[in-house]
Amino acid sequence: MDSIAGDSLGWASITTMKFLLLHGPNVNLLGRRRPDIYGTVPYEQLNAVLTQYASGFGVELVIKQSNHEGELVDLLHRFATGEKADPNKVQAVVFNPSSYAHTSTALRDAVETCTVPVIEVHMSNISAREEFRHESLIAPVCMGQIAGFGVLSYFMAMYALAKQFGLDVR
Repeated sequence: MDSIAGDSLGWASITTMKFLLLHGPNVNLLGRRRPDIYGTVPYEQLNAVLTQYASGFGVELVIKQSNHEGELVDLLHRFATGEKADPNKVQAVVFNPSSYAHTSTALRDAVETCTVPVIEVHMSNISAREEFRHESLIAPVCMGQIAGFGVLSYFMAMYALAKQFGLDVR
């Protein structure tokens, strides 16, 4: 993509759109951990298919995963805060904070400082699971939350962000 049409979001100088796909704890075990809840698609395969999907509308995915809260905070700071025109930054974040959604004020604060849109995703319907999972501390500081659609939750988040930026998504 050469540039974003218009500058209503402040991105006119960006030549390549990049989204951060940030996976939280245990997501690296997809396909092996709780397939009754999270499905059987392996982590590596999910990332490959999402990369291909994003490239179809001109977005490069930067994919990161960590089981450690502080590292997730550092990744959000590194890629999603600061000057929009910085070539090391991304223009949006798709974030599955996993179980940290319910416990981490540090991640909530890190998301709140992001200077780009963030969509929280969960593969399971967190509102239909154990009561302690019903509330996300992170969702109120995100553009939105998508949960309960398995791996499709990721695709839906990327679709929503691409549409927000006016990209040609089919």
